[in-house]
Amino acid sequence: MTYHGGDFDVIVIGAGHAGVEAGLASARMGANTLILTLNLDAVAFMPCNPSVGGPAKGIVVREIDALGGEMARNIDKTHIQMRMLNTGKGPAVRALRAQADKFLYQHEMKKTIEETENLLLRQGMVERLIIENNEVKGVITQTGATYNAKAVVITTGTYLRGKVIIGDLAYESGPNNQQPSVNLSYHLQELGFEMVRFKTGTPPRVNSESIDYSKTEIQPGDDVKRAFSYETTKFITDQLPCWLTYTNEDTHNIINNNLHRSPMYSGMIEGTGPRYCPSIEDKIVRFNDKPRHQIFLEPEGRNTKEVYVQGLSTSLPEDVQGEILKTIPGLENVRMMRSGYAIEYDAIVPTQLWPSLETKMITGLFTAGQINGTSGYEEAAGQGLMAGINAARKVQEKESIILDRSEAYIGVLIDDLVTKGTNEPYRLLTSRAEYRLLLRHDNADLRLTDVGFNIGLISKERYERFINKKEEIKAEIERLENTIIKVTEDVQNVMEEAGAALLKDAAHASTLLKRPEIKYEHIERLSKPNHNLDEDVKEQVEIQVKYDGYISKQLEQVERLKKMENKKLPEDLDYSVIKGLAMEARQKLAEVRPLSVAQASRVSGVNPSDVSVLLVYLEQGKLKRVESNA
Repeated sequence: MTYHGGDFDVIVIGAGHAGVEAGLASARMGANTLILTLNLDAVAFMPCNPSVGGPAKGIVVREIDALGGEMARNIDKTHIQMRMLNTGKGPAVRALRAQADKFLYQHEMKKTIEETENLLLRQGMVERLIIENNEVKGVITQTGATYNAKAVVITTGTYLRGKVIIGDLAYESGPNNQQPSVNLSYHLQELGFEMVRFKTGTPPRVNSESIDYSKTEIQPGDDVKRAFSYETTKFITDQLPCWLTYTNEDTHNIINNNLHRSPMYSGMIEGTGPRYCPSIEDKIVRFNDKPRHQIFLEPEGRNTKEVYVQGLSTSLPEDVQGEILKTIPGLENVRMMRSGYAIEYDAIVPTQLWPSLETKMITGLFTAGQINGTSGYEEAAGQGLMAGINAARKVQEKESIILDRSEAYIGVLIDDLVTKGTNEPYRLLTSRAEYRLLLRHDNADLRLTDVGFNIGLISKERYERFINKKEEIKAEIERLENTIIKVTEDVQNVMEEAGAALLKDAAHASTLLKRPEIKYEHIERLSKPNHNLDEDVKEQVEIQVKYDGYISKQLEQVERLKKMENKKLPEDLDYSVIKGLAMEARQKLAEVRPLSVAQASRVSGVNPSDVSVLLVYLEQGKLKRVESNA
């Protein structure tokens, strides 16, 4: 007799970084939610680097928090070190990065899930979906158990037909020797989904007691309080350092002499690897003019001796890995605890998704994370959050939430995936965002808290604090615009101290703040606000005043783009009958089925002339006639 596990609004398959965000968001929005995962001991597991954040990625974590997700809160509770990167550069590229206690991170996330109302966490391997009339109705597990649902979110990470490769050894496996998911991948192909084969990798882990840290450079955390979440009030102060060392000529010689044993070059690896996170053998071959490469030694937690050797991702045989390690300063007598490996896995072609992350082929079925061709915990979590939100809203018969490229890095990420697709594991970079001056680390709450509150993921108390912060920023900017700083000896002393040209005439405080050398703290000394302001309010005032001209230009560009975004295209438009479109444009538009002229303009293979044809048809009302005749 078949076991029936229950009826749910939303089922999430997988409990990695995408799955936990999807499940938590769905449950918090009132949907009865089930998370099914291969192994309850691997919830929110970090199979690769034990860190969260970094360029672009750190901004995504803050966006997740502004929308009401969990990753930021969890890393704030469990990190061992936190640093702000790119502090010497402009605000658009600054980003927070935290080293995680990977075991505590898992423990805290699992605890949060178990304590969340409307959410059940269960161990089980999903092998098939229940589909009726191209609509998802539930799932079937390896044991034959069935679970009914109105929406399903697949977040299988790198487990789909996972294969671990070390030298000439290859075996079916998920990350870190976990059980792979094989039959679900074949089932998705049977349903008609187009799949691709990708590859990623991880470096060896070594015993910290066998490292000579005197030969490395210490990399401490920041000595000021840092947090990803806008809700964090308790800060971890006893941080652990990371350490920097380098490869050298001996390292490179060993790698070059063993390239014939590398699965990458022997043809054993079929999957496409990530361009922006290459293996050490790939780096040595591609950048053979570089005499050395950075290696960071990163502790994996407070209660383990394991150290992650960042920068040494490899699939070379185990004996070669041991030789390589011993050439690196500080690692001459190192003891390897786990060897590095490559892992191949299946992913779906993401142009088969709507911007809501619902599949075009099957109603109610969503996918998120590395199954969509991305790399990185942060990219996965951002997608998981949006898929969970939209799955819950689907069940509740509400419109999908779709973030614009001008609203969030999460919007850039999802739009890139569903509009352009990807032929390699996709990594989010600041250069991918055309409006990156608007999408900063410091203003994620100003951009997205309204959205999080309106969908029910931000509490009323938090929202009221946010409104108060906005009002304080606005009031202080207005005060600076109306405050005149006269030429006095004290003023000139402050200008001289800041390294700025002395004042010739009186000037508005806001005008002075636009000078590159002048910080808000200088203005504060010249003209104090009426009451004490929080540091993040002061930061916003300085950035918004100082970069006002640039921000205004980007906002004008956004307004122009919105006109294109508002020109909607029917989902089922027959592009083959639109005269004037190039053949490639017809094929690509039919494949992607963009929802607006703006999205159509971003489809690879669609030229400005094709966009003009669509605009003409829209303006003349011909698209409606084309649609009715199709």
